[in-house]
Amino acid sequence: MEKIRLGKTDLYVTRQSFGALPVQRVDKPTAVKILRKAYDNGINYFDTANRYTDSEEKIGLAFEGIDRQSYIISTKTGALTKKEALEHIENSLKMMKTDYIDLIQMHNPSSLPDPEDPNGAYQGLLEAKQKGYVRHIGLTNHSLDTAMKAIDTNLFETIQFPFSYLATKEELLLAEKCRDADLGFIAMKGLAGGLLNNAAACFAFISQYDWVVPIWGIQSEAELDEWLSFEKKPPVLDDTLKAVIEKDKKELVGSFCRSCGYCMPCPVGIDIKQAARMNRLLRRSPYQEYMTKEYYDQMHKIDDCLECGSCKSKCPYGLDTPKLLKENLADYDEFYAKHKEN
Repeated sequence: MEKIRLGKTDLYVTRQSFGALPVQRVDKPTAVKILRKAYDNGINYFDTANRYTDSEEKIGLAFEGIDRQSYIISTKTGALTKKEALEHIENSLKMMKTDYIDLIQMHNPSSLPDPEDPNGAYQGLLEAKQKGYVRHIGLTNHSLDTAMKAIDTNLFETIQFPFSYLATKEELLLAEKCRDADLGFIAMKGLAGGLLNNAAACFAFISQYDWVVPIWGIQSEAELDEWLSFEKKPPVLDDTLKAVIEKDKKELVGSFCRSCGYCMPCPVGIDIKQAARMNRLLRRSPYQEYMTKEYYDQMHKIDDCLECGSCKSKCPYGLDTPKLLKENLADYDEFYAKHKEN
């Protein structure tokens, strides 16, 4: 597989890489099989986070006994203090059965760190780097303003940001500025949190940006096989795929939930990251799975919304989440009434 240097680091990663958030949803044998198959077929870069339940542990199991220099791992910490950051890193090393982490990333901070704060999380990352526990420091974010400001701080070697063919002009500019500053640009949510269902179009679009490294979220062998097939026969961004992209842009324009999950947890148990985009899921994927009584009951937890504003305050995209939930429930009920018997 083609490899590129990840920004100013000395890390050469495969252009198509593995986002390991979804492997937390499958059992350990399945996760290990998928991860090893990805590695055996040439993928050398795997991205995770300590927040992704047992994803780090599954990576450790998958690569135990394999030459450590033959694969690259990035993980993340949402620590706010030096002490917590060091604890997170030590636990990540233990879970992934490794002596070092290639890239540690600050996980979606609401503001950029103060590098001079002796007790701040960034100082913890620096200390871990000095000790050889981590090799490089990066940032992940969902705020365009924060990501843009991070470029000029010289604190980070990489930036991870949502990037798909739904990207705005400003988000495209962010990718270009990272290239010009020699910062590695890691593209998360290349399928817009699952709303984009034409993998070939997603692959072809991002492939235009030869400095961008997409981390495709993979949780099944079939999904992995599809991405691997694109490496052997890359989809061409022809008129057919361009038409798919234009259609999706028109349908998904405006405010929509990216399913990032930063609004969670909900005090009354609403699955916000799913419920807030149900209107689009019903029309962009097989709807039958959402017609069960379990899904109906889950959606109607929205009736118990406390209007506490917690989800709205934590949304990195500034969505009016309570309003979005109510709109999606109304749409769901109408759809359910029409299709539940089909």
